[in-house]
Amino acid sequence: MMLIDPDWPAVAGVGAVQTTRRGGISQRCWTSFNLGLHCGDDPEAVAENRRRLAMHLPAAPRWIRQVHGSHLVGPEQWQPDIEADAAWTDRPGQVLAILTADCLPILLASRHDRLVAAIHAGWRGLAAGIIARAVDALPAEPASLQAWIGPGISADHYEVGAEVRDVMVARHPELAMAFARNAAGRFQADLKAVARWQLRASGVGLVLDSGLCTATDSERFFSYRRDQGRTGRQATLVWIE
Repeated sequence: MMLIDPDWPAVAGVGAVQTTRRGGISQRCWTSFNLGLHCGDDPEAVAENRRRLAMHLPAAPRWIRQVHGSHLVGPEQWQPDIEADAAWTDRPGQVLAILTADCLPILLASRHDRLVAAIHAGWRGLAAGIIARAVDALPAEPASLQAWIGPGISADHYEVGAEVRDVMVARHPELAMAFARNAAGRFQADLKAVARWQLRASGVGLVLDSGLCTATDSERFFSYRRDQGRTGRQATLVWIE
């Protein structure tokens, strides 16, 4: 199994890890460490992959059913299969997990309080304000937070129509800088630039980007766009030890 440690400053008592597609038993387009139950893979293979992952964690992950929205769940609200796109906890042993295959996984940790959060941010979630809503809901000063943006699709490989740009820019004109018009008259969208801007606008004290692109790194990451929808999901996880 190949795991990646987020390259952010260590925070005492906080653990985090990023999975890759290596080290599981899934076959074909889900090869091999797919952790998503909703993408067509054999459920028994996914269950075994999740079992292997849990061996490296302090507890079984608290999976959520992501719906590209802006709902956040806290430590007392979580239940299996709950619909949400972000979660936070201040309790040891609760492992938060986000599944992605191009959307951005974003981890937050407070440098002063024992508190962590995980956010699933695709363009719809970003447009709906998932980052601001999550930061505002946390019982911590935003300036005390550090953020890590995990593997996601880069602007060169993420073409969108004007309707996506218009939704983003209507609320925050500053985000026009994240959309470059291409030769076809459409736009290359830089979701990571959008996320960085929103995190800083929300007052987050330190914002770090992994620099990892799911679309170009087929050896390590699943990519919905690159694989035309037939692909698996990697996980980004964080917890308080």
